[in-house]
Amino acid sequence: MTTRLLGALHQTEDLPHAVRAQGVDLSRHELLGRAAGVAREIAGRRMVAVEATPTLDTMVVVAGALLAGVPVVPIPPDAGELERAHILGDSGAELIDAGPGAVSNDVPDEPDGAAPALVLYTSGTTGAPKGVVISRAALAADLDALAEVWQWTPEDTLVHGLPLFHVHGLVLGVLGPLRIGSRLVHTGRPTPQAYAAAPGTMYFGVPTVWSRVCAAPSEARELSKARLLVSGSAPLPAPVFEDLRALTGQAPVERYGMTETLITVSARADGERRAGHVGLPVPGVETRVVDDAGQAVPPGAEIGHLQVRGATLFDGYLGHGRPERDGWFETGDVATIGADGWHRIVGRASTDLIKTGGYRVGAGEVEDALLLHPAVREAAVVGTPHPDLGEQITAYVVAEGATERELIDFVAAGLSVHKRPRVVHLVDGLPRNAMGKVQKAALR
Repeated sequence: MTTRLLGALHQTEDLPHAVRAQGVDLSRHELLGRAAGVAREIAGRRMVAVEATPTLDTMVVVAGALLAGVPVVPIPPDAGELERAHILGDSGAELIDAGPGAVSNDVPDEPDGAAPALVLYTSGTTGAPKGVVISRAALAADLDALAEVWQWTPEDTLVHGLPLFHVHGLVLGVLGPLRIGSRLVHTGRPTPQAYAAAPGTMYFGVPTVWSRVCAAPSEARELSKARLLVSGSAPLPAPVFEDLRALTGQAPVERYGMTETLITVSARADGERRAGHVGLPVPGVETRVVDDAGQAVPPGAEIGHLQVRGATLFDGYLGHGRPERDGWFETGDVATIGADGWHRIVGRASTDLIKTGGYRVGAGEVEDALLLHPAVREAAVVGTPHPDLGEQITAYVVAEGATERELIDFVAAGLSVHKRPRVVHLVDGLPRNAMGKVQKAALR
């Protein structure tokens, strides 16, 4: 791949419809000209921030900042006053207007790959959001790895409607096409109707998106013309995986990553796809699972703490270094790695590894078992304090026509008895964030 981070923008051959958003098209050269205008305006600044609306303007500003070598901080457009003030105050970034600006033919030389490119703020589930500093080299390494495992080429058209302030929507969904050279159609919102109306070869979505696509069979069948449906940002429930396969004729590709590591594990475009599993490490990335004492767990053994190292890792938290040991970054997730190298993500160590009566139980396994019940539409499992067991398995379930006792017995029949929920709460819905992840702290 090219040494330029946004290599496709510099190609001499223009692409008339390189990027489309809100029904407006920009050619490759038009996008480069507008981005170069932004680069000239902000040159020399320490860091800039942009309100990351799902628009062409946001894409232009981010591209312009990357051309100028100025780190850019995307701010969620729905951020509350306190969150916005924290991000701007913590980063010291200057908020710039994302409206139409001047066009320039003067394209600056790109800086060294070690230079910071993005500062993405975490969701703040364990305190105030932290700024994750990601280098240009890490972005390039990850996008090139994904181009290989997904067979992503300039001939592709990527369609998605994801937010532009996360790795999924911004790094993969915008910078990917601008590096690889594929076309991009951003649908504004990731609705089944919008996806079906936008012909493409690749579609990106989070589990909530794919669940809604499956609930709209006629729209789902339109996606059968694509070659790749990619799911990420949260575990894809097995029933949704199977519904997608039935409706589109292909199983989705699942992948795993986080803000601090980018995308590190994925199923392959030309390989097997397994429900509940996220595949193998991408090129340039190593993974391992360790026990509570930090000792490596052999492949095929029990669940443990997932660690990652490689070229895609972040530089550190803004104002701090990168916590690691011998180059290994502790993801905070628990996982299993099979004897064949396939990864299954159990969940967050803080919420999804339940220690009950001397057993270690992954919440995700119990959730998958609950979702196999025909009445269950959503399920979230957590550990709650118990005077005898230490923690008890507690489930929050959206279901119609099922009782608590019926669901407990259903899990006990499919899994080991000690993995059954002791308590099942029947609820109307589960709290989720913008990327579709269940907010388990709110359940507690």
